Order: sequence, then structure tokens, then C-alpha cells
Amino acid sequence: MPANVIAIEKLPEHLKRNDRLMGLDLGTKTIGLAVSDAERSIAAPLKTIMRNKFTQDAAEMLQIAERLGVVALIVGLPLNMDGSEGPRCQATHAFVRALAPLSALHVVFWDERMSTIAAERMLIEADLSRAKRKAVIDAAAAAYILQGALDRLRQLMRS
Repeated sequence: MPANVIAIEKLPEHLKRNDRLMGLDLGTKTIGLAVSDAERSIAAPLKTIMRNKFTQDAAEMLQIAERLGVVALIVGLPLNMDGSEGPRCQATHAFVRALAPLSALHVVFWDERMSTIAAERMLIEADLSRAKRKAVIDAAAAAYILQGALDRLRQLMRS
């Protein structure tokens, strides 16, 4: 793995006040993006990028990250339900390896099991139509992933 890939436990030592984090939900057709507030307490869905070529996808994502002052990416790792890594994890690792030479952003992998299901439930509870849910589900899943990491960071910074 590239040197900029770190464990969540190491992330606090790389953060300054008001640094923001970006969550990523990497799908085969889309990339869901979410961003934290400056206090790193709340994750908000941001955008869904329709996947095209890696270079275009990465450039768009990194441009957004730079504009928002993002210093680290929280990348959802689609583990199998038993915790093992399958082909989707391999694709996620490959994406991060390809991204590493393009950016100095730190990358933290975060277990994303059940994130899409949880995001879907939240959107249903918010009474969004099926069409509207489809348009925002990936960004909502990225926000769910990022919120889990933000909650863990808060625990780490208290201890």
C-alpha cells in the first residue's frame, strides 16, 4: 500500500484545526462523495460522480477536495460480511494505489459493510421518492461511511 495510506488511529496526528475530511463510496458506476464540516463532527453528502476514466474521475474528485480544504480521504472498504476481502476490496485498493501518485492526501480505509443499506433506510425515512433516492444514494452512503470515521476520530481524540 502507498505511504499515504494510514490507520484511523494515526490520522489525528496529521490534522490541524479546521481540516476537513472527504468520504468516498467507490462503486462500479459511480463515486459517492461526502465532506465533513470544519469541526469534523458532521458528514454531509456532497456529490455523485458518474465513473468514466480513472484520470477524469480522480481529477474531479481531487479538484473538489482541494477547493474544500480536504486533507484526508476516508475510503469505504467493501468487506464481505465475514470480514474477508473480495474482488470489490481489490478494486478499491487498486483505485487508491493509482490515486497515490496524484495526491498527498492521507487515505484511511473504513469498513463500509451495510453503508448503502443504512443510507437507503435514512432516505426512505426522509420520504424521498425512489427516483430521488437513486440520485443521492451513493453520496448518502459516502456520508454514512465518513460519519462512522468522524465518530471514531472523536473517540480517539478524547482518549
